[in-house]
Amino acid sequence: MSGFLWNEDEEGFFGAETPGDSTRSAKKSNRAKSSPGASSDAPLSVTQLNDWVKKLLTQSIPTVWVSGEIGNLVQSSAGHVYFTLKDASGQLAAVLWRSTWEKIGIDLREGMAVVVQGRIDVYPPRGTYQIVVQKIEEQGVGALQAAFRRLFAKLQKEGLFEPDRKKPLPRFPQRIGFVTSPSGAAIHDFAQVLRRRWPLATVLVIPSKVQGEGAAEEIARGIEVAAVLRPPLDVLVVGRGGGSLEDLWAFNEEVVVRAVAACPIPTISAVGHEIDVTLCDLAADVRALTPTEAAERVAPSRDEFLDYLETTHDRLWLAVQGQWERSAAKLESLSSRPILEDPERLLEFPIQRLDELFRDVDNALDRRIELSQQQLERFAQVIDALSPLKTLSRGYSLTTRAHDGSLLSKSTDIEIGESVVTQLAEGRIVSTITQRLP
Repeated sequence: MSGFLWNEDEEGFFGAETPGDSTRSAKKSNRAKSSPGASSDAPLSVTQLNDWVKKLLTQSIPTVWVSGEIGNLVQSSAGHVYFTLKDASGQLAAVLWRSTWEKIGIDLREGMAVVVQGRIDVYPPRGTYQIVVQKIEEQGVGALQAAFRRLFAKLQKEGLFEPDRKKPLPRFPQRIGFVTSPSGAAIHDFAQVLRRRWPLATVLVIPSKVQGEGAAEEIARGIEVAAVLRPPLDVLVVGRGGGSLEDLWAFNEEVVVRAVAACPIPTISAVGHEIDVTLCDLAADVRALTPTEAAERVAPSRDEFLDYLETTHDRLWLAVQGQWERSAAKLESLSSRPILEDPERLLEFPIQRLDELFRDVDNALDRRIELSQQQLERFAQVIDALSPLKTLSRGYSLTTRAHDGSLLSKSTDIEIGESVVTQLAEGRIVSTITQRLP
């Protein structure tokens, strides 16, 4: 069996010659002797050999999928991940560049069984070959399941599935919205059960694709429309009938999950059958296993409601009757008290007290008026004593200039020949100055 690896474009070859190839080898001996590495006269450097092997491997081996168990897991300071893929008989070096790992978003661990896709490469400084990982999945988990787990971990970290975010459903809804396919069995089953259980409710169907390309965007848009309808909806159902993981995948899309989590209306997710759990189920306020169960969860049974009304009526009647009996007994107890036999006695003391208060007020007012009169008389005496007229009555007078009425207090304030007016206690006289004395 021939073991040659030959490339006419390369300088040199590797191989193990078989007996049947002696003639051909002889024909090429002259050329081989002049090729690098073909003889001791023209050896290859280690770097040349490693580069040659790298080129041969990358050209001859396409991108491959390889399964194995992770070992020797190391993350560099730059964020790149290095590990070994191994099985019972061998191992393979692997490298996962940081940019690829961030896109994949999978948590790796020692001993984890994985399937990786990548290209074979040679690391020349060490002369070893490795697989440069481009995709990685946990073994036994398909691409959709792996994507489900990654998105679940991301949204759970953000708290979108926390119980304290859940809103309670209204007890007696009047307007119910349903984002689904109008032609699907889900709305038919839902309406049939709701009509039997709670015919008072109105169901508004918000049409949307529920699988295939563009379904996730339509579902999210339907949820956003439901949130702004007027009059507002009391509760919103999002769902469809059962199907494969691929059929239900729209309800695992991030745009749908975020729309459900952000919806201000209480939401019920009714997607698939009992064994199917979607991220939409986890984000909704209530999960129903089927659209039929959603109808049972969203509204009470008419018979149960009538029973509730009857029970409530009986309880109210018993409560009113009990209160009436207690009030009657209390009234009878009060009416038997002596004070109630002669109610006017209750007013005797307040009336007497009121009379005393009136007397006290009258006395206080009289004293206040008397004191005020006395004060007024004293003020009048003081004012009278200070009055200029009082001074004039004792023989004093006031002299002013005749032309301007200014008061004279000194003889030098007037000139010879000027006229003055003298104010006496009774009457005035006008004089002309003929002489001034000091």
